Amino acid sequence: MNLGVCYYPEHWSQSRWAVDAKLMRETGLSIARMAEFAWSKLEPRPGEFDFAWLDRAIEIFANERQSIVLGTPTAAPPVWLSRTHPETLPVDAQGRVKNVGARRHYCPNSPVYRALTARIVGAMAQHYGADERVIGWQIDNEFGADNTTRCYCPNCATAFRVWLEQKYGSIDALNDAWGNVFWSQTYADWSEIGAPNLPGAHPPNPSHALDYFRFASDSFRAYQHLQIDALRAVIADRQFITHNFMGLFPDLDAYSLARPLSFVSWDSYPTGHTERGAALVAQSDDGTYSYDVGNPYLVNLEHAVVRGSKDGAPFWVMEQQAGQVNWGTYNPAPRPGVLSLWLWQNFFAGVETTVFFRERATWFAHEQYHSGLLNHDGSLAQGYLDLQSFAEQRAIMQSLRDSRVENNVALLISYEDLWALGLQPHHQDFDYWTLVFAWYAALLRAGVPCDVVSKDADLSRFKLVIAPTLHLADDALAAHLRRFVQAGGLLVLGIRSGFKTPSNKVTGEPLPGPLRSLVGAAVTSWQSLPPGVTMPVALMWRGWQRVHAARWLETLDVESDTAGSIAAYVAQTTSTPQLQGRAAMTVNQVGAGRVFYCGWMPDRAQTDLLVGMLLPEAQVEPVGIVPQGVLTGRRVRAGNTIWGLMNFTDEEKRVWLNASGWRDLETGAPLDKEQKIPPRAVRVFESP
Repeated sequence: MNLGVCYYPEHWSQSRWAVDAKLMRETGLSIARMAEFAWSKLEPRPGEFDFAWLDRAIEIFANERQSIVLGTPTAAPPVWLSRTHPETLPVDAQGRVKNVGARRHYCPNSPVYRALTARIVGAMAQHYGADERVIGWQIDNEFGADNTTRCYCPNCATAFRVWLEQKYGSIDALNDAWGNVFWSQTYADWSEIGAPNLPGAHPPNPSHALDYFRFASDSFRAYQHLQIDALRAVIADRQFITHNFMGLFPDLDAYSLARPLSFVSWDSYPTGHTERGAALVAQSDDGTYSYDVGNPYLVNLEHAVVRGSKDGAPFWVMEQQAGQVNWGTYNPAPRPGVLSLWLWQNFFAGVETTVFFRERATWFAHEQYHSGLLNHDGSLAQGYLDLQSFAEQRAIMQSLRDSRVENNVALLISYEDLWALGLQPHHQDFDYWTLVFAWYAALLRAGVPCDVVSKDADLSRFKLVIAPTLHLADDALAAHLRRFVQAGGLLVLGIRSGFKTPSNKVTGEPLPGPLRSLVGAAVTSWQSLPPGVTMPVALMWRGWQRVHAARWLETLDVESDTAGSIAAYVAQTTSTPQLQGRAAMTVNQVGAGRVFYCGWMPDRAQTDLLVGMLLPEAQVEPVGIVPQGVLTGRRVRAGNTIWGLMNFTDEEKRVWLNASGWRDLETGAPLDKEQKIPPRAVRVFESP
């Protein structure tokens, strides 16, 4: 794995640059990212460019064998731009114009801002596009961060109308797709349509709002294309182009933005999200090791989502936490030595390059409390010391560079489903990522690494595919899934699947809509349950188990001779006799494969139970019996499998491997089936 650092020459005197560059080289770093927030230094006055300072910084770091990644500086517009062109400032959902003073204060649909973007990016491309020391470009920085995805300014309203006309073709088609006959919302002309903010006594029409979410995501895709085009016109294919995404960021469709990039990147801050939803954290651990290590199950999911956005290709972590952050609800210092665990976790997730944020803690402005590899005074911080101690392990990692991530289980996700369910959750605690995470963490606990892919991805390489929900569905999606199952795949569909059409209207067919024939059963009732209310379910598959369904449940009627019920509700009181014996989970034979439909929202114990039943059905063999807090990584090379066991806890953990004949990668010695993993340690081995 290549290692690098985010460096801000504009923050330090030039006399310090050579010292920092030498330190970075001595500790094994070979990449420096620069300039992504330096617009006012690069263009101090409109149309006047100053590259001399950046030329000098590049020269100094290149002399220390550092390759340079340049960021286009558009995430931080200079004050002169915003003051001269206030029409470039974004407007929030309350109709308030955002001001200068931080970053991301721009509208991607502003014609003026787009023109000025093309000018600065074009000038940088002309100056550095043939520079062999510059290996690539990061476009902007964290699109949509700080609640800036959706702008509601006049520029956006105009662009939205154009977007809608291109999508629907006629106003009648739009009225039908949105169901605008409801509450007299019918439009007579495109000019009548505005952004769905401040609609009145109720939230906006969910179909209108969903299209605006799509439009906002597409706006950043178009803005990204503007920069890609400006760069490619000069650099051709000499330098790569990427963007740094943000893990489980919900507001942008990462799949759409990833397609034109050379590869994808993301910014990983494991301890910054330890409080991300009590329900989600409860799906993986009790929080005892999330405090100063981060929730490893959550970080793994974020890696998988990013990797899946580019069809499983190797990717970068463009910002890797090196010390405590400054923006979390709480900001603990990472445990000494944990950086090695994060690097191994990156490697087994498919990360090709890790770039640490940042080289040195800053003295001023918004990130004064954010740590770097160096302290504020330039002395070595814990992150730098951890990196030094990683050198021996890195040699082992480098020997595995010819391996690749390859999994045979996948989860399907959709940003449009996320948006639609967020607009109408029907239960105040219903959260899309919590539903996805329940299944994902269960697979990791079972010792099975997992891919996360879009619902239109190629599924042929997988044996088992789990779709926690496929809320918006159509015939094309049903046909795509049927091909996978008929070829022998096992498909699991979760609650609320097939409930709506892609325009966010409830289907007129019996549920689950276009997925009904695939399931071989119809969903005949559904409800969300208040806290504390559960419904017993008898699971009659691979034995007999009783579980309790909470939050959401559906009943099913089997309709096909090839389908059957494998779980049923047990009436709890005389007030629910209608549920007695009704199917809660079904299975249907389709070609050489099978489709399972789970009609309730499973919790941690239930997903563990279901995954344990599904894996042998799909002929997926886990690495072994893996205890809580130990994550499994899987890569392949030359027909062999490279396994990584990463212990994120303070205790020695024991893993019982499923097979014999495996060997220690470092010593070549054969392994016993019982393996002991020391606290905060990693074991790497190979199996035929």
